[in-house]
Amino acid sequence: GFLLIVSFFWTQRPDTFMTTRNWLNITQQVSILCVISFTMTLVMVGGDFDLSVGSMASLSGMIAAVLWQQDVSLFGALGAAVLVGTFGGVFNGVLVAYAGLSAFVATLGTLTIFSGLALLVSDGKTIFGRAIPEIVGDFSRGGLPLAEGIQLPNLTLIAILVLILMGIVLQHTVFGRNLHAVGGNREASMLAGVPVPRLRLIAFAVNGVGAAIAGLMLVSRLSSANPTQGDGLMLNAIASVFVGMTMSEEGEPNLFGTLTGVLILGVLSNGLTQLRIDTYVQQILTGLIIIAAVLFSRLSLRKR
Repeated sequence: GFLLIVSFFWTQRPDTFMTTRNWLNITQQVSILCVISFTMTLVMVGGDFDLSVGSMASLSGMIAAVLWQQDVSLFGALGAAVLVGTFGGVFNGVLVAYAGLSAFVATLGTLTIFSGLALLVSDGKTIFGRAIPEIVGDFSRGGLPLAEGIQLPNLTLIAILVLILMGIVLQHTVFGRNLHAVGGNREASMLAGVPVPRLRLIAFAVNGVGAAIAGLMLVSRLSSANPTQGDGLMLNAIASVFVGMTMSEEGEPNLFGTLTGVLILGVLSNGLTQLRIDTYVQQILTGLIIIAAVLFSRLSLRKR
């Protein structure tokens, strides 16, 4: 499905679509979604999901901006934002893993809580201009030089680092192997002595850190903080993981599949923009293509 989409846009825009510059631009566009989708994969491997990541990203970014507005140091505000995300993830984990609430109910509730807090701390206003340190905006515009006039964006580098870290955690640690077992059969894992509640809590906490990092990346890219600017991340992150699940023979969440799902969304957005398709039409087409990709993969699995 991904190759078909790439081929279509390549034939429609042969001069611009397959250029190195355009693909580096796509990686930067999807870098924020990558981070939040990779940590969401961790949660979904354990059999849960998190509806609050978008509002958590908004809140974390807003916390940093408010602190910078009050002349708190650069790293002090960054640390506070990550702590807020971590606390939000732990709170979700306690509600789901220890209080016994369903992930849907718990994270739907915290979604509204985090959204309200973001509006509260910002008084519903966007923070921009001198309140945001110049180095924050410069970071998203910088990158690692690859050739003359071409660089690998810093935001893309962060996404790559998170991908590598999550890959190591899921594939090469006892925690990752146990989390896969929990997602496969929670009751059997408990009977085998696996600390199921603790593993689920840690997964939610890591997801909170991912949401905070994504929120800070958003502030850097936009050079501003808005109390609702991360809201669209949640649906796209879950969609990316679900699309990725169709690429696994077992239908399980996996990082390679999630990356492919994110790239499908990024390529669609980039290609449709190059074709000058209206933004609202893009949303409809993206939804239809995601449904088609999942249906196609399901049919392929049944034929096997």
